[in-house]
Amino acid sequence: MAALRFLTAGSVDDGKSTLIGRLLYDSQALLSDQVQTLVHREQARRTAPANDSRPPFDLSLLTDGLEAEREQGITIDIAWRYFATPRRKFVIADAPGHEQYTRNMVTAAAGSDAAVVLVDLVKLAGPSAGFSRPVTLLPQTRRHALLAQLLRVPHLVFAVNKLDAVDDPALAFAAVREALLAFCAEARIQPAGIVPVSALRGDNVTQAIDVPWYRGPSLLTLLEGLPGRAPAATGDAMHAWPVLPVQYVALENNPSGQPQRVLWGRLAEAALSVGDAVQVFPSVQIAKVQSIRRAGAEVGRGAPGESVGIVLDQALDVSRGDWLLAPGQAVPRRRFVATLAWLDVEPAQIGRRYVVRHAHAWVPAQLVAIRHRLNIHTLERESAQTLSVNDIGEVEVELQQPLPLRPYRESLDAGALIVVDGSTNRTSGALLVTDVEPAEQSPA
Repeated sequence: MAALRFLTAGSVDDGKSTLIGRLLYDSQALLSDQVQTLVHREQARRTAPANDSRPPFDLSLLTDGLEAEREQGITIDIAWRYFATPRRKFVIADAPGHEQYTRNMVTAAAGSDAAVVLVDLVKLAGPSAGFSRPVTLLPQTRRHALLAQLLRVPHLVFAVNKLDAVDDPALAFAAVREALLAFCAEARIQPAGIVPVSALRGDNVTQAIDVPWYRGPSLLTLLEGLPGRAPAATGDAMHAWPVLPVQYVALENNPSGQPQRVLWGRLAEAALSVGDAVQVFPSVQIAKVQSIRRAGAEVGRGAPGESVGIVLDQALDVSRGDWLLAPGQAVPRRRFVATLAWLDVEPAQIGRRYVVRHAHAWVPAQLVAIRHRLNIHTLERESAQTLSVNDIGEVEVELQQPLPLRPYRESLDAGALIVVDGSTNRTSGALLVTDVEPAEQSPA
């Protein structure tokens, strides 16, 4: 089974780093010297003996590697970790929970097969059983789940954490599960699972708990069974079409010693074979694939997700930022509608000019209109003239020059853009194309 790439998300102090540390510790993915270093550090810090059910060090230290993270007890940047079980390999991204670092969560979600959103039982239900229902979810929990859905993360799992810190875990879990299901129904999210865990104590993380109120799998068992992000099928799939954003153009010798221009990039969506016709954007010229190079050798076919070099049968003007697509599958567009996740402290304003990055192409753009803003508490659409940091809205954007855009639901590569503030060079937002205007006239 293919490796599963997943991220942990949720609000601050929900236990994301501790959960990853528990997965690494219980799966024996740690080096002995790494464990000893953390044990010695923890022994110097602790004033009371550790509980026998807990590791002899702070699990969150396995991912919180920055000095500022250890000092403040929060995750600031994405931490990538790897581990494996007899059934599967895993790549984990520990995303920050603080609203200030939501952009880091978006970065991690963009390439993930699953998102594990942690929910803190103590924050919602309190340590005792005397809480009122319905439970109100934290804003960042809702925001991260919505962003994972918008970014088309295939599987969303809710890990309801800190079973060890409440008096009646059965009652608390039932109330939080009820709130999560109600939110998912409103947001049209189909969760892959809602799992109770104690990351600190290890309950139901790698080994299932034996309690009458939960008969589902442990978190690790659930993750082991999730299918990965399937690449678009070739041939008869409705939206399957080869996509190659050109990252680098090199002059290399062919096997006969003759120099050739090789167009390098990561192939997406569908396979590409020698002899296939491709259309170059923005010139819209058509050529055939003469040869394909991969890892220093010529091959007859490139698969989705592979980095390949393409040699065309014509000497066309192609440079970094151009695209190779199947003929007739895209027409350059100047204006489009998109979902905008705004990540900058400076609000998004109608009429403001930005720069957008589409794969490796940089194009000036203008925010023409804000159609609405999503209220993450009620999930209703509200009128808005600006979008503040962490807002999600639907906008209209006009480009200075056309790009081969497709709706994000059809193409993760051709339908996603990054917004950059040209005056500060800050990454300001993420655009996910929902609709495009009627095709413009193609150049003759």
